[in-house]
Amino acid sequence: MRAARFGWSVLSWVVLLLLVAVLALGVIGPRLLGGQAWTVLTGSMNPRYPPGTLVVTRPVAPAELGVGDVITYQLESGRPAVVTHRIVAVGTNARGETVFTTRGDANEAADPRPVQVGQVRGELAYAVPVLGRVNALLTPDHRVWVVAAGAVSLVGYALRMFVGVAQDRRLARRRRAAATDATAAGPPTPSAPGPVLAPVPALEEVTP
Repeated sequence: MRAARFGWSVLSWVVLLLLVAVLALGVIGPRLLGGQAWTVLTGSMNPRYPPGTLVVTRPVAPAELGVGDVITYQLESGRPAVVTHRIVAVGTNARGETVFTTRGDANEAADPRPVQVGQVRGELAYAVPVLGRVNALLTPDHRVWVVAAGAVSLVGYALRMFVGVAQDRRLARRRRAAATDATAAGPPTPSAPGPVLAPVPALEEVTP
């Protein structure tokens, strides 16, 4: 029974920690960084960032970017479609503006068009494998509900663990008190032996 309870407790903690990790990395982390979470859909960044990877970006000043940095940028300025590739060169265009040449880690050739500063959505802060598949299924409204449900679950689980520990402590105190009372009372007093009765002789029948 104790082994089963211990196993269930360990499993519950593992699930709880996984939930905390998902919330922290996929929802809370991007908000704290002031960035966004994206899902890698293609294999252009294999093997380090395979499809399904969640990438979280943070705002960055263009002057801080250099060769080797991974950025998420708009394919066309002002359009929602984005791609996450690595900077392989930094230069200037005909107007003297800074531009970045990018390439996917799995691609042999650089991307055909240079990336302008206004297209950059952020620099890669961290990435989490597989979690991007979950992120792709959630709309912004869904993410709000996930955060709320996760917070309620964490509070509920914490209260359940607190009540369980309190109950176990009360039960342990009762058992210790019962054992102490039994020790103080001492062994049971043996009862006094009853009187020993002599056998009554049988009466002989006398014939007149």
